[in-house]
Amino acid sequence: MLDRVLLGGNAASALRPVRVTSAVDEVADRLLTAIAVGDFLPGERLPAERELTTLLHVSRPTVREAIGRLQAIGVIEIRRGRNGGAYVRDSWTESTAAAVRHTLLPRWEEFEQLFDLRSLVEGMVAATAARRRGPKDLDPMRDALNAYLSARTPRDEQAADSAFHQAVGAATGNPQIVLLSRDLLARISLGFPVEPWGKGERTHFQRGSHDHKALYEAIAAGEPERAEEIARGHFMISAEMIRDVLARVRGADTP
Repeated sequence: MLDRVLLGGNAASALRPVRVTSAVDEVADRLLTAIAVGDFLPGERLPAERELTTLLHVSRPTVREAIGRLQAIGVIEIRRGRNGGAYVRDSWTESTAAAVRHTLLPRWEEFEQLFDLRSLVEGMVAATAARRRGPKDLDPMRDALNAYLSARTPRDEQAADSAFHQAVGAATGNPQIVLLSRDLLARISLGFPVEPWGKGERTHFQRGSHDHKALYEAIAAGEPERAEEIARGHFMISAEMIRDVLARVRGADTP
């Protein structure tokens, strides 16, 4: 739906399905970039082949070959057994800069539009939650906030952050709002419905802690204007992380 609204009636947008003529290249580049911005963190398992085919609109052989390329350059390792799969080893290699250029630069103007749109939409989500939330809506929000504040690893932080914002979305009482929020997240995260997490910098965690506490308090107090303002600023953190990755590449290109 958002593809049609933003870009004139088809899905060939900033996060268009991978082009068939260069599918393996694009899948590999998109995965490398997603790892660089922290959609998937070191030690974390990538989505299974079947899920990746659905997210990226390509065949399983294409996904399998792209995963093989990432294994060959040392970004991921393949583990066998019950908990087997493709696990992230490193967030940045010599191949990452080229992948970021191919994935982000041609579509950067559209990404900036999406960052702006997401800030506006998530402000609306927070304001609606503040207007509509019931007493029971606050419990999962508070639990997720406590989990975030007590997290010991970037992956735990990322999971608690997701749970917190899911609880805020649920408090709106409108599943379509939740779907809209998820769609925008996937579009800024290269097709994966996962919040970028950078390298787990403590400055981002500390800012997130402050924002989460303030947002919870505004929603609990039924203050929609305050909740909207906090959320609009908070959801620019992910945009800043992606900008940082692109700036790293541009800096490397500078003589």
